[in-house]
Amino acid sequence: MSQSTLSNLGKKGGKSSAETSAPGHPQVPRAIVVQPERTGRPSRFEKWMARRMLQAIGSPPVALVLWDGDVVCSAAGPPKVSVVIHDRATLLKIAVNPLFNFGEAYSNGQVELEGSLGDLLDAFYSNLPGSRSPGLMAKTENLLEGNSLRGSRLNIHHHYDIGDDFFELWLDPEMQYTCAYYPAPGAGLEEAQLAKMEHVCRKLRLKAGETVVEAGCGWGGLARYMARHYGVTVRAYNISHSQVEYARRRAAQERLDSRVQFIEDDYRNIQGRFDAFVSVGMLEHVGADHYDDLGRVIGRCLQNHGRGLIHSIGQIHAGRPLNPWIRRRIFPGAYPPALSEMVQLLESADFSVLDVENLRLHYAKTLEHWLQRFEASAGAVANMFDERFVRMWRLYLAGSRSSFLAGVLHLFQIVFARPRSNDLPWTRAFLYAAPQAQAGDPCNPAMC
Repeated sequence: MSQSTLSNLGKKGGKSSAETSAPGHPQVPRAIVVQPERTGRPSRFEKWMARRMLQAIGSPPVALVLWDGDVVCSAAGPPKVSVVIHDRATLLKIAVNPLFNFGEAYSNGQVELEGSLGDLLDAFYSNLPGSRSPGLMAKTENLLEGNSLRGSRLNIHHHYDIGDDFFELWLDPEMQYTCAYYPAPGAGLEEAQLAKMEHVCRKLRLKAGETVVEAGCGWGGLARYMARHYGVTVRAYNISHSQVEYARRRAAQERLDSRVQFIEDDYRNIQGRFDAFVSVGMLEHVGADHYDDLGRVIGRCLQNHGRGLIHSIGQIHAGRPLNPWIRRRIFPGAYPPALSEMVQLLESADFSVLDVENLRLHYAKTLEHWLQRFEASAGAVANMFDERFVRMWRLYLAGSRSSFLAGVLHLFQIVFARPRSNDLPWTRAFLYAAPQAQAGDPCNPAMC
């Protein structure tokens, strides 16, 4: 893009072209309107501040177009993305707190893009500093965002109880809102989500007639899958009222309600003894100050011969909080644990870790598919909510994809058992063996 083209973006009433089309970066036309008479010309200090903002993220091929049309670049080559900042106040807010205020400005339309949102976020996340210390402010924020019994319910309601019809627009038919497992890079979302559930069941080595407890069951897809294909009885806990109601309806429709019980309650209130414990996508909502609670629950509910699996978004630096904008607007109370924290949770409860797998790139691919489907339904989403909601969720999905690609976020699956359990597989071959073609064998039809 030429300098003159960038400058023309700053003219009053000028229009941007559509965002560059690329996987995960659909075309989204936007109008850019700049009114310099309301804000005055940018000062030398403001231009310097804009340049420093770019330098702080490694001088990527990104241009900042200020409200009078002036262009600030720090990279040697031509920019791939231009960020148009509409006024002085927006520039100052982003400079003071970029991790939160860029999300606010984008959601509110106070910044516009010429180019790909994905390219912009890839550049940002790939240049985040790798500090190991979360700092005092981050530690304080983690403590303030409580996940008490009441706080957890409020946090989950904020995200998951906004309407099943919204999530149905862009999730797979089984309503899996966690990382899929791609048997091959070219697999589709539906195949990958079925493969994820099969992968989890194989890791747990489920057998017909066993009992399973699931902590945080979403819309119930995994619980139904375990009951249907592995002949187990499942008790699944969730504090989202709308998700539990949906899960119960689906189980009744599929004639699985005699083998799957969905309970609207907190994981801390799990009762009974089970052959297997599974939690997919819940640990992120527990909070580090409640890991001991979860460890005690697993310890009392798992049989001596039992085994368990925890599947969670994570990171490599303990204590670093989730992006503050996502935590405020999308996932209040969320915290992605480090692998060391997950292991400590289990070892403190006297469990032995048997297997760890990192599915980071699988989650990036999952988010790419979700984002494509979300964009295809953006008009319907805007009718349900408004344009600001569309921009918020676009930024959340695209930013999460970039986070996994850049290694800022990871996806860990941990299998565990009692330390004296000797009923263990000798190798991992059972995970990848083709299902036996015998009558009555429970298996995923997509894998047979």
